[in-house]
Amino acid sequence: IKFDYERIVETFNFNQFSAYYYLMDKQKGILEGYRVLDFGRYIAGPFCGMLLGDYGAEVIRIERIDGSEDRFLQPVTNKGEGSMFLQLNRNKLGFTLNPMKPEGKKIVERLVKSADIVIANLPDSTLKSMNIDYDSLRIINPKVVLTSNTAFGTTGPYSDRVGFDGVAQAMSGAMDMTGDPETPSKSFAPYVDFCTASLAAFGTLLAILERDKTGKGQKVQTSLLTTALTMTNSLVMEQELLNKNRIASNNRAQTSAPADTFKTKDGWILVHTVGQPLFKRWAKLIEEPEWLDDPRFKDDISRGNNGDLVSKRMEKWCKKRTNKEVLDELEKARIPGGEVLKAKDVLKEPHIISRKLFLDLKYENLKETAPVMMPPVELSRNPGKIKSSAPLLGKHTEK
Repeated sequence: IKFDYERIVETFNFNQFSAYYYLMDKQKGILEGYRVLDFGRYIAGPFCGMLLGDYGAEVIRIERIDGSEDRFLQPVTNKGEGSMFLQLNRNKLGFTLNPMKPEGKKIVERLVKSADIVIANLPDSTLKSMNIDYDSLRIINPKVVLTSNTAFGTTGPYSDRVGFDGVAQAMSGAMDMTGDPETPSKSFAPYVDFCTASLAAFGTLLAILERDKTGKGQKVQTSLLTTALTMTNSLVMEQELLNKNRIASNNRAQTSAPADTFKTKDGWILVHTVGQPLFKRWAKLIEEPEWLDDPRFKDDISRGNNGDLVSKRMEKWCKKRTNKEVLDELEKARIPGGEVLKAKDVLKEPHIISRKLFLDLKYENLKETAPVMMPPVELSRNPGKIKSSAPLLGKHTEK
């Protein structure tokens, strides 16, 4: 690497910065050589495949002849492809077939023989009908890893039910604690789907490491409900042990303060403090030093219990200032805070621009480029790359 670095600088008259990125572009991805068959739909399956593809795996998206439903969700192109599809299916090859027909099943079998990983966020009964359940796959290829995402898991009375992100949010206790106490609210961002996919990618790589030791594949299983319950475990534990019976409090946190959204002269900001050092800095900032000796604010849980009072004091301080003024003072005091942005403002945010977090990606059915988020895990020696946009329907079927 050192030799190449020096040679490139000299041969191509690059500066050192350009030479570094030239080398990174030529470097093989960490997962190069691994083949992934992605039968995933919507988010939990496709995002898992996307993560593997960003770091070098060959990912083949397999969908039905006329295109799967998730291709056309939230349409943005002149052919109806959706923004979520464009985001989650970059770095993938596009393949179409009917897996329920005999010829389609033969093609899948041939693909499985050369595959390392199969991804499918479908109920077990559907996997069996398509002959891509683990028992069927390991007969074809004993080394294959099946990564399966379901709504409720593969055991229990709901194992055959279908579901989406919001269903898991509802059943985990998260919705009851979100928004207005009179109306349970679902998070707009489908965090359960994305986290389930991330856990699935983690589990897939564990299975590959295990295969390197044993030579045998295995099934990796995640579910939306287990992901959601993992995130609300502390809430459920507290309820079981202390019978707190918490109710939603909009954006105000209940275990520390100040931790809430506040209106300013020209917008909204969010402030979040946890721990005594941050509270001390905040009390100094708003000129309330006596609060440091007030028993109502002696620790995080006490401040959370009196969070409404703390929020009202912070609200009074914020409404006299603009967003910029508030954030500048928070930054000087080293107190976490952020501006509440609308979608139309995200790509204009200076920090996001300076970090180049979005890549303007070309897509054949779009006149404009689409802003696609860069690989979310940053590696210093061999980072992920976006090499291609999401495939047109069946683009690589003949290949």
